[in-house]
Parts: sequence; structure tokens; C-alpha cells
Amino acid sequence: MRRGLIAWSKGELPEALFEQRVARAQAEMARDRLDALVVYTNCTRPAGAAWFTGFTPYWSEGVLVVPHRGRPQLAVALSKRVQDWIERVACVGDVISGPRFGLEAGRAIAEIAPGARIGVLELDDFPSGTAEELQSADPSAALVDATALVDRLRQPSDGAEIALTTRAGEIARRALAAIPRDVATDAAAIAAVDGCARREGAEDAFIAVAPDLLRDDRFVRAQGEPVRLGDAFALRATVAYKGHWVRVARTIVRDGSGDASIAAAFEELAGAATRLPGTGGFGNASTWLVEATTRSQPLESIAGSTLNGASRPPAGTVVTISMTLPIGGLPILVAGPALAGTSERAGALLVAPTFA
Repeated sequence: MRRGLIAWSKGELPEALFEQRVARAQAEMARDRLDALVVYTNCTRPAGAAWFTGFTPYWSEGVLVVPHRGRPQLAVALSKRVQDWIERVACVGDVISGPRFGLEAGRAIAEIAPGARIGVLELDDFPSGTAEELQSADPSAALVDATALVDRLRQPSDGAEIALTTRAGEIARRALAAIPRDVATDAAAIAAVDGCARREGAEDAFIAVAPDLLRDDRFVRAQGEPVRLGDAFALRATVAYKGHWVRVARTIVRDGSGDASIAAAFEELAGAATRLPGTGGFGNASTWLVEATTRSQPLESIAGSTLNGASRPPAGTVVTISMTLPIGGLPILVAGPALAGTSERAGALLVAPTFA
């Protein structure tokens, strides 16, 4: 369940932006001979619908319908009690509330285009019950995969996505900067990060800790009793702001002896960012990962040292990069948002992961 405030900031996400995105989608739908585009959304897969409408569900699920003409419709498994709130925080036409939201979405499509060709984002992962409801409204309708269509729409990232990802990264950076070097436990460190992120406007914040880098450099979520932090430890903040997700990581060596190594790791991270979408900048890392939010799932892994058959990050697209670098006898963990380069310009970090 999301705990932060979700509101529509029209200064950051103007209505015209969503209208442009929908218009582009409808042009691509005409090219692919689709009558409607359907995007499933829930609290763990919010990114696709949020890109079109700004709406992120707190706890429930639903489907967004982008018709071949006209405004999008949102069918959600929520009571009409919250319909007014959804209409205030989302750029949509009609909001349809009810437990059989798939059936309601199918009926809405059938009214516009009987026997429709319905494009579905990530059809292979679309809930089967919702797919059955969609088609039960019009058995002559056909579901086809429209993931490639959405990929075309979201590459490269537009200015709003770059700006809001940068804002999310700054929130995460400032939150990690709030950790005192002498903090005793993982619980105290997490409280400092989470509290700062919320005050800065984060909709969600997930904090992971590597409590003793001399023993284990893996990030874990806190469980049970507080864990005492070692002389060298790291935290990673995963933050959402206006539906835009990032990860930023900070490594801390209590006595300051690792500061030069940490600075060197920052330089490695920045250098790797300049070479994106190529992955040649990760050669000195023991592990590395590139994640992006381009479909329905936030921060989906698209390239990394442990991934088989992964693709290169798309040119001009916002990503998050994470690296573990063995420097000065310690594993230094760093992460931050970046913009992959294009033929005209090099890639770059969007937020410098420094915490002075």
C-alpha cells in the first residue's frame, strides 16, 4: 500500500502533456490497426497507466483503455466513494468503478468498436481473469500484444519524464544525506532516510541496507529487531515521485578512511553513465545493473552482469544504474539515475550521488 500523498501537480504534469501522449498513442494504434489500447495497473505495476494519465492506485487494480479516438477511460476495482478523488488526480475521461472492471472495460470498447482489435501492454503478463472479462463483453474482439507500440512511444524519454526523474533522484539523494555517520542501527538509518524522503514529497520510499560491508555487500530489507551497523555499511533508497521511480545508494565508512574510495566510485558511476546506452563503462564493477521504467513495472532490469540475453538500454531513455566497485579493500555500492546518450550527445548522470 502506498503511504505518501498522490496529487496531480499540473505545473509539473500539465494536461496538455497527457493529451500529447494519448494523441501519439492513437496515431501508432492507427498504424497497427488497433481499435483500443489496454494497460493493466495495480500497486506493483503502476507505471504504464501513470504515464498516460498520472494515476497510480494506492491498493487496488484496474485497466486503462485508450480508444482509437477520444479520451482514455479508467476502469477500477474501487467503489464509487473514491471516484471523485480519481477524477481529481488523473487525466482521464470516464472513470468506471466496480469489481468486474475487466468486463466494464470490455463493454466500453465494444460500444466504440464492435469486434475490436485490442492491443494489450505486456499481453503475456496480463491477468487471465481480466482478459476473459474483456472478451466476454464482446466475444468477437481480439487481444493482441501492443508492447512494441508502447516501447515506441516511450523512447526516447520526454522532458517531463527527465525532469521528474531528476526530482525523484534529488529527493533520494537528500534523504540519504540525512544519515549521520555515527548512526547505530539499520532501523535508525532507515527512519532518517524515510522521514526525509516523505517530507520532500516522495509518494513511496523503500529503503534497503547492507549493514556490514566487510561481511556481505548485498542489500536487504529490514526485518525484525534492529541490526547493528558495522564500520562500513550502505543504504539504498528507492523513491517514487509523481509516478517516477529511481534508486540512489550511499556507502558510509565511519572513520572517513574510505572517503577517497567512495569518491573514486562516484567517478566510475559517472563515467559509466557517459557511455550509455553502451555498457562498456561497467568493466571495473564486480556487479552492475541497468533498470528502466518504460512499461508497467517500475525499475525493470534491462541489462546487467547477472542477466542473460538482456538488451541495451534504449538511447535517450531515463534509467537507473547500480554498481558494486571493489576499491581500497572494500566493496563500494553506488547507484543513481542517468539519461542514456544518443547519436548527438553522450549519456550523463541526472543526479550526482554525493552526500556532503
